[in-house]
Amino acid sequence: MAEATETQPSNWNVPNVLTTARIVAVPFFAWALLVDGGESITWRCVAFAIFALAMITDKIDGDLARKHNLITNFGKIADPIADKAVTGMAFIGLSIVGDVWWWVTIIVLIREWSVTLLRLSVLQKVVIAAADLGKIKTTFQAIALGTLCLPLRDPDLPGWLEVPGDVVFYLAQACLAIAVGLTLWSGWEFYRDVWKQRASLRS
Repeated sequence: MAEATETQPSNWNVPNVLTTARIVAVPFFAWALLVDGGESITWRCVAFAIFALAMITDKIDGDLARKHNLITNFGKIADPIADKAVTGMAFIGLSIVGDVWWWVTIIVLIREWSVTLLRLSVLQKVVIAAADLGKIKTTFQAIALGTLCLPLRDPDLPGWLEVPGDVVFYLAQACLAIAVGLTLWSGWEFYRDVWKQRASLRS
């Protein structure tokens, strides 16, 4: 009797299309954020909309892939790359326009990309599920970066928006501070778990 083989889902599916769309959106997001040195109210709002859509589709494509068994090797590789490309560009762009300190961007990007590359390099040998702490970190990070994409402190805003804009700006900075702390802590947990799993494989 021939052995039953598990049918692999096609790469041409909705989750992978959404993932690819996020990657394609990165240069458009960067351009919108940096128009006129980040001082265009209209384009900062466009950048916010692109970032928000990217974060929403990230949630949707993951849920669809798991619900309909559409997890593919392409998706496993492209999805984290898309996520880090969008958030990485947000950090870099916001540092360029002066809304996020460069040392914060550098520390976060080193952690995020080192974890992503290590996760991809051990994908066939070690399975590392996203920890709850990492998901909380991602939520705070998305809220902070998305909010900071808005022209909260633009001098051309109406006077009545000046105080609310400052309040929201500093609340976003507080969320970012929490996200950075969680980023470092979850990164340490990730490397600890990788070390434990690799050690168990060798024993």
